[in-house]
Amino acid sequence: MARFNYQATDRSGKQRSGIIEASNEAAVVQRLREQELLPLSISTDTARSKIHGTDIHLGRLFQRVRRRDVMDFTSKLSVLSDAGIQLDRSLAIAADLTENEKLKEIIRDVRRNVQGGSSFADALARHPKIFNRLYVNMVRSGETGGVLDTILQRLAGFLESSQQLRDKIVSESIYPVLLIVVGTAVVVLMVTFVLPKFTLIFQNMGADLPLPTKMLVQFTEFVKKSWFFILGAVAVAVVMFRQYIRSEDGRHQWDRLKLNLPVFGRLIQKIEVARFARTLGTLVKSGVPILQALSIVKETLTNEIIASSLLSVYSRLKEGGGLANPLKETGVFPPLAIHMIAVGEETGSFESMLIKVADTYENDVRLSVERAMALVEPALIITMGVVIGFVVVSMLLAVFSISDMPL
Repeated sequence: MARFNYQATDRSGKQRSGIIEASNEAAVVQRLREQELLPLSISTDTARSKIHGTDIHLGRLFQRVRRRDVMDFTSKLSVLSDAGIQLDRSLAIAADLTENEKLKEIIRDVRRNVQGGSSFADALARHPKIFNRLYVNMVRSGETGGVLDTILQRLAGFLESSQQLRDKIVSESIYPVLLIVVGTAVVVLMVTFVLPKFTLIFQNMGADLPLPTKMLVQFTEFVKKSWFFILGAVAVAVVMFRQYIRSEDGRHQWDRLKLNLPVFGRLIQKIEVARFARTLGTLVKSGVPILQALSIVKETLTNEIIASSLLSVYSRLKEGGGLANPLKETGVFPPLAIHMIAVGEETGSFESMLIKVADTYENDVRLSVERAMALVEPALIITMGVVIGFVVVSMLLAVFSISDMPL
């Protein structure tokens, strides 16, 4: 039996928390429902550090609100709203349950504005860095249509799907990054501490180093003498590159280059198509007009080539007609997505088909990431093996050459 911390609310909206021993989370949910409690969050019973006094203010100052924090808040608010609890009290409960101190203050500010007569969407719009246009417009459509609880459920599902895809990409990237860091650290350690001792021994004996060892020593000496200029050149190059891609032409060329990369270009395209389809489908399904939804979707896309292609799609839609043909004319959307959207328009299931397109391409992204990492990891291992092997062989040749020296 494991111990679980739970946070729940009763029918009147009063918050409850405690610890339950159960075999799994499902059993905890069942026991809470038997007690006529609505579960909000369940976690394993682990020791948590508590922050008091000045530490809280320092935490608020340096803490940032992550996407996951917004997702958790939306999920809790959706559960509370679905239970019939009024928005004012739901916000108060959600603020108490939020661990992020900065987000807690923002939620309380939203609640104060709602109490002051502002709409929920307008109160959220006061914090654009936390709640983007997509979030605000979906909430606004829910308030207008009187279906805020349904919209919050869709919004929570949207954020969860986006977070799962992002987590998958990050988790698959951890091993290659770790491999590069460890391999680089090993090479630096050997060249910085081990190789100079070999060089000193040979200098004291008046012997010549083997050619590979000499090449490695000369390269090391060059780096030691010129590291300041090398770092300066790299810093200047990075600054110039960042300035270049911030310009309109530079951003377009850089994003076009990324789409043309082998393996990774297709992956970037699939990520953008999945984001486009899920965002547009969620907005349209929530009652946001398609032209307004397209304008919002354009801001959520990170690749400027695909985002700018929506301008022509927007113009064509204003003239009347469907979405599939304008998307096809852009030349940046894959045929499968276009055909699926066309079928959705023909069968009257446009919004649902967009969600299916998103599901399809998110699954493709997961498979593509796994395949890409399957190619990258061996390449990194071989590259690091060659570099480390050259360093080791260079030092071994120096050791073996000592035995050939006359006494």
